[in-house]
Amino acid sequence: MNVYDIVGRLPSIPVLRDRCRALAVLELIQGTGYEYYSYTAWGDDQAALMSNGSGDEYTIVFSEAGAFIRLFDHESAMSPYAASDKMALWPGLLDGLPPEFAGHVTEPAFCDGDDLVATAVLWRRTTDERWHAGVGITFPPPRGRHDINPDGADRLSILCDDIADEYVDFAGDYYEAEIDRDAVGHVAALRPLTDDVVRALNRESSLAAVRTEVVAIGYPIATVVS
Repeated sequence: MNVYDIVGRLPSIPVLRDRCRALAVLELIQGTGYEYYSYTAWGDDQAALMSNGSGDEYTIVFSEAGAFIRLFDHESAMSPYAASDKMALWPGLLDGLPPEFAGHVTEPAFCDGDDLVATAVLWRRTTDERWHAGVGITFPPPRGRHDINPDGADRLSILCDDIADEYVDFAGDYYEAEIDRDAVGHVAALRPLTDDVVRALNRESSLAAVRTEVVAIGYPIATVVS
């Protein structure tokens, strides 16, 4: 799977944003103190982030212009650090990038010095009918029969469909824990968060414990009727 496979599977910007918010809430409720998925303010915009703590990450910036995705897989042969003499962005990654997103290429959080750190870049303007990636990227040959994700774009696949089953599988693998599928489905559908749902996802947590962060993410909270 590469970036060209992903551009045809990612949903519209509003749906993508909702899925990112849901993932962030699911992670927040786990209470680890280190969220694999998060959602935050990004200057005047908003951003969804993924970081596995091992050097792999993505950032999805949502703005009035649309959405911009920068992804970095530290083991990819397309890493700008892979060149022996100096950093070099893989050819084609930014070919066709609209001027609306040019500022992200020099965003300090995405760069090492003056160089963009990325193995995959995607974008979609609010007026676009689909997602885009750089034109004419030639991917490196596989380094083995299991090397099927040359640019790390498969890390976005959890956002391509209903995230509920994907997150249940993720939690089972990453946290080695069984997680309530119905409660995950509740959050994935962006239904108002309740204390029962929070406790179904983490018996050690509560709605009161996560309320402030959930509100900041922009996720709805159930109204308590007295």
